Amino acid sequence: MSVNNANPVENEQPVTLTEAAAAHVRKLIEQRGSGRGIRLGVSAMGCSGFGYVLDIVDEPNPEDRVFPAGGDLIVVVGPEAYPYVKGTRIDFVREGLNRSFKFDNPNVQATCGCGESFAV
Repeated sequence: MSVNNANPVENEQPVTLTEAAAAHVRKLIEQRGSGRGIRLGVSAMGCSGFGYVLDIVDEPNPEDRVFPAGGDLIVVVGPEAYPYVKGTRIDFVREGLNRSFKFDNPNVQATCGCGESFAV
C-alpha cells in the first residue's frame, strides 16, 4: 500500500525492502546524519538498457510514489522510474566478502551477463 501519492496508479504495486535492506538503509541515513528513506530510480546504462540508482531521500517530491518500509522509513519512486520498478523487492545480501543491494524486479525480461543492467 502506498501513502501520500498525488498520482495513484491503478493496480499500484509497492516497492518493498527486506529487513536486511531496511537495516542497511537506516545505517546509511545514520552515517549521513539525515534522511527519511531511499529513492529508487533507473538510469540508462550497461548492455541491457537500465541500471538501478539508489539515493538517500530527505523529502519526497509531490509527484513521487511513497511506500512505507517499516517504522518511519520510506521508499520513494519518481513517476519516470515507477513503470520499470513497480513491485520490486530490494534486499541487502552478503556474498563472501561482498555486500550489496539485490533487486527482485518482476518487470525484468532480460539481464546482462555481468548482472549490472536489465531490460523491461
